[in-house]
Amino acid sequence: MILVIDLDDTLYAEHNFVISGMRAVAQFGSEAFGLDAATSLSFMMHNLEAKGRGRVFNAWLTEYGLINKQRIAKCIKVYRHHQPDIAMPKPHRDLLIRLQQLYSLYLVTDGHKITQQRKVEALGVATYFKRIFITHQFGIVHAKPSLYCFEQIKKAEGCEWADILYLGDNPAKDFVSLNQVGAVTVRVRTGAHASVVGKPGFDATHHIERLTDFETLLSHLTG
Repeated sequence: MILVIDLDDTLYAEHNFVISGMRAVAQFGSEAFGLDAATSLSFMMHNLEAKGRGRVFNAWLTEYGLINKQRIAKCIKVYRHHQPDIAMPKPHRDLLIRLQQLYSLYLVTDGHKITQQRKVEALGVATYFKRIFITHQFGIVHAKPSLYCFEQIKKAEGCEWADILYLGDNPAKDFVSLNQVGAVTVRVRTGAHASVVGKPGFDATHHIERLTDFETLLSHLTG
């Protein structure tokens, strides 16, 4: 079986990246505008918890009378391009080490190509995978639920769809196309989508509560 694994909220908690990025923007605010970084970060975190992350930087700049399109764009760039302070839990790393010895491993992740590459580097996961696919490197049109990157894996391995297992977390996009072609799909119920109820056909065919449960399920699936 060929194992393909998602990154955000599957191998590590994406919330930690969000905090890291906001900390970088708060530091930018200190250097550019003389704002207290700790106060800025506290404001962003409160806004994140209350309203989600969609317009956190808009709210922060508005709070200090600094908002304009150029500054919003700068905040987004700082957030996306910063060197993330994130780590993968040791049990997850140990799991990848064991899986690598038994299976062909690939990683497929959506997101801004520079942002995702810096996450990969910060987490130190490249060594565990035969190849890492950041979908946006091939154009946003090939982001999940597109099968484009999975088709590249299928071609490289010379396998059938039924031989591919994808492990992800987001029932809105991770599994629907793979379900349709007969791949095996596994959802780990962690992170922002942990309690989301997937629409018919969109959810994975198998569920686990935490990543460390994956080996038990995999043993069952492979006999």
